[in-house]
Amino acid sequence: MTEDPTQTGSDTPGAKPARATRRAVLQLAGAAVGSGAITGFPTIWAQNIKNITLRQFGTGVSNLNAVAEKVKQDLGFTLQMTALDSDAVTQKAVTQPKSYDVADIEYWICKKIFPAGILQPMDTKKIKYYDKIVPIFITGKLTPESTIAQGTAPHTVGFVEGKDSKTFSPKPTEWLTLIPTIYNADTLGIRPDLVGRKITHWKDLVDPAFKGKAAILNIPAIGIMDSAMVMESLGEVKYVDKGNMTKAEIDKTIAFMIQTKKAGQFRAFWKTFDESVNLMASGEVVIQSMWSPAVAAVRSKGIPCVYQPLAEGYRAWGGGLGLARHLSGIELDAAYEYINWYLSGWVGAYLNRQGYYSAVLETAKEHMTPDEWAFWMEGKPAKADILSPEGKVMYQSGAVRDGGSFYDRMGHVACWNSVMSEDKYMVQKWNEFIAA
Repeated sequence: MTEDPTQTGSDTPGAKPARATRRAVLQLAGAAVGSGAITGFPTIWAQNIKNITLRQFGTGVSNLNAVAEKVKQDLGFTLQMTALDSDAVTQKAVTQPKSYDVADIEYWICKKIFPAGILQPMDTKKIKYYDKIVPIFITGKLTPESTIAQGTAPHTVGFVEGKDSKTFSPKPTEWLTLIPTIYNADTLGIRPDLVGRKITHWKDLVDPAFKGKAAILNIPAIGIMDSAMVMESLGEVKYVDKGNMTKAEIDKTIAFMIQTKKAGQFRAFWKTFDESVNLMASGEVVIQSMWSPAVAAVRSKGIPCVYQPLAEGYRAWGGGLGLARHLSGIELDAAYEYINWYLSGWVGAYLNRQGYYSAVLETAKEHMTPDEWAFWMEGKPAKADILSPEGKVMYQSGAVRDGGSFYDRMGHVACWNSVMSEDKYMVQKWNEFIAA
């Protein structure tokens, strides 16, 4: 492991101490508090750092207690986390803007939130690892040859035109809406011991063979995308853009899903990580919308579960950290330090070990063993048991990650989670499907 990159110094070599920035002082004080070595440092600054609390909220996917504990250890201040479901995150962000300092949100949610003016654009010059962020968040392309996927691709809502702007920029600027932190390529989870055959397409979710044993995610903006992947797989609809359907396309999609529901196809419509794990682990469901770490959680119970690559590709999502507009002064400095620390490797490795991907791969790699990196990122067989961040066996020696390497998975994204122009109409129709 290389030298700890959480020490994100910002001083210029040879600069006079009298000109040290508040941010530099904050960073030094945080490091001192975190190490317990505050001796000789101005007490007032150390005390200020210890007294700072940043209030963060977001989904349970990335609002992790381990991150809050590590922030306290490394930077010295307190990160107070609240975990909600995606719909509640959207509501809280807009209706309670003074109740949080850091918004940990998904990019499709950003499309709903940022134009309300409740978050402040972030200066790329203050982001130490900005030039190392995976290009999918900057240009929309994983490689120069990549095709930009449908839906709300993160780069389309990743930038605004200026430091006080609420208008998204079609090209990169110096002002970010969110700092990307976490993302993944989602597919269907299956119980290979119970499905009885190979699963190769999204349409398998609605195969009558799995009547009463299938489940779909009940977050409208995401569930509709899984439904669209099913519809295209069946050949029922060829969408111009799955992430921005017309009313006619929404109607046809929901009509089919209602018909399928009434035929008894779905056992459940889940909203939370734990619900999806319990449905699969119990065997009540054998095929469903799922998230990669939920599959790993089922496996950790000793139950077979596979995150199945499908011919039509993946539905992707990405999230990031946004800063509340009211943040200023030392709290704003602390928030930037937190962001730089977040991208510096420890959190990235933690997320990678859960089956997600980190926004800065280079620093995350420094905090992983060569075998972990080869397994999670390169799609190679594990040379030893692969452990979760908590030390539980997730995969046994010899296992290969479902879907293969980072480039195999993120290079095969068909669409991103999205907010449509007809979002209100879509939500209305989705609720009709759930109520049917």
